[in-house]
Amino acid sequence: MKTRNKGWNEIKTNDSWAIFKIMGEFVSGYEKLSRIGPCVSIFGSARTKQDDKYYKLSAEIATSIVKAGYGVITGGGPGIMEAGNKGAHLAGGTSVGLNIELPFEQHNNPYIDSDKSIDFDYFFVRKVINTPHMSQ
Repeated sequence: MKTRNKGWNEIKTNDSWAIFKIMGEFVSGYEKLSRIGPCVSIFGSARTKQDDKYYKLSAEIATSIVKAGYGVITGGGPGIMEAGNKGAHLAGGTSVGLNIELPFEQHNNPYIDSDKSIDFDYFFVRKVINTPHMSQ
C-alpha cells in the first residue's frame, strides 16, 4: 500500500488544531484538580525498586503528609511515584496520579484513588499541572 505525502497546508492545519487539544487538556486537568483539595506533589524516578531506601522513605513522607491534612499527587507511575501514592493510600488520605502513557515504561500504580487517576496525552501538560500553584 502506497502512502501519500501530506501537503504543507494539510500539515499546518493539523498543527493549528493541536493547540485546541493541548488547551483542552490543561482546562480538564485544572478542573479535576480543583475538586480534590490541598495536596503535596512528590516527584521521583519510575525505576526505584520497592526495597530501595528511598522508596521506603517516600512512602513514610507521604504518610506524614496525609497525617498533616494534605493529599499526595504523583506522576502515577511506579518507583518513587508508587511509594508516594502507597503511603497516602495506606494512611487513608487522598492519593492522586497524573498519568501519561509511555511505551514500555509507565503504568498506573495500584495505590491511586480510582476517581483520582487523571490521564494526559502530553508530557509537558502533565508537568505543568503537577507544578505547585499559589491561589490569590
